[in-house]
Amino acid sequence: MQTLIILNDPPYGTERAYNGLRLALALAKLEGSELRLCLMSDAVWCARGGQATPAGYYNIERMLRGLVTRGISIGACGTCMDARGVTDADLLPGVHRSSMDELAAWTAWAEKVVTF
Repeated sequence: MQTLIILNDPPYGTERAYNGLRLALALAKLEGSELRLCLMSDAVWCARGGQATPAGYYNIERMLRGLVTRGISIGACGTCMDARGVTDADLLPGVHRSSMDELAAWTAWAEKVVTF
């Protein structure tokens, strides 16, 4: 199954990014599952390194790193990054600057698209 997950919310303040990444991690474990993740709007902040959360609290950076180690393609919208002052150097290793053209190609590729 080919799935595209699109995150729009910031890493903290709501649980949408957290729940989207929980789903992504679960899908990444399924045999035969192919997954791509797009970070748009305030979700581009999810890919910024150095996140420090209280003990026992979820950490979006760690969750993204788990997807990267599984070889999941993760793109952060370049236009959204520019609007928020997020640079390519801010992105975690394994997350790349993406574009609307890439999102269009990923959408055409996907059998299912899920947004958070």
